[in-house]
Formats: sequence, C-alpha cells, structure tokens
Amino acid sequence: QAQLVESGGGLVQAGGSLRLSCAASGRTFSRYVMGWFRQAPGKERQFVAAAISWSSGTYYANSVKGRFTISRDNTKNTVYLQMNSLNPEDTAVYYCAASPDCSGYGCYDFSLYTAWGQGTQVTVSS
Repeated sequence: QAQLVESGGGLVQAGGSLRLSCAASGRTFSRYVMGWFRQAPGKERQFVAAAISWSSGTYYANSVKGRFTISRDNTKNTVYLQMNSLNPEDTAVYYCAASPDCSGYGCYDFSLYTAWGQGTQVTVSS
C-alpha cells in the first residue's frame, strides 16, 4: 500500500499559481494511476486530475481543464499538480490519491483509489 504525502499548498491571490507535489513511498509507484481530488467546506470530494503511468494519458475535470496540469516522475515516485489562473472557487483541501486499477472515466471515481494523502490546503483570495 503506497503512502502519500502532499506539499505545496498555501495562500495565493486570484490569477496566481501554485504547484502541488505528492511523494509516494514504495517500489510499485509506477503501477498506480495517480490522481488529485479536492474538497471544499460543506462540499463533496471532487475529482481534479489523474495521470496514467503506462501511457501519457491524463484526465481533467472540466472546471480545471486548460488551467491545471498533472504530471508524474516515476523515477522520483512523485506526482505534481501545476495550478495556474487560480480563482476563489479553487479554494479547497487538495488530496493526492493512488488507484491500482482505474481506467478511463472510472478514474474520476474516488472510491477506486485505495491510498490517500493527508491533504494540503489551497486558499485563493479575491
């Protein structure tokens, strides 16, 4: 079971950028689909992005497409989320997650992710 630790959250003004990182333990990192989810107060956990390991495939929620970029470095067991043009609606706790077997639109489903980080707060001020 992978253990995940996020970093890089913080406070930023609208229009600004942040880069989140998620470091994973274990030697099987490359076998997992890595995803980012977020949860704002009083709202359900929401899919943000996912990166497939065995291909260069990526998936994005419509709300972040064109602004966020997910990438992974399997040599460093790390996945990144570059967030640009941030707006106050992006304020949430962001979670990194690993799925051993999701595919396609299934990767949008948080229940298919078996390992989760502790979360990192992102706050965007207007």
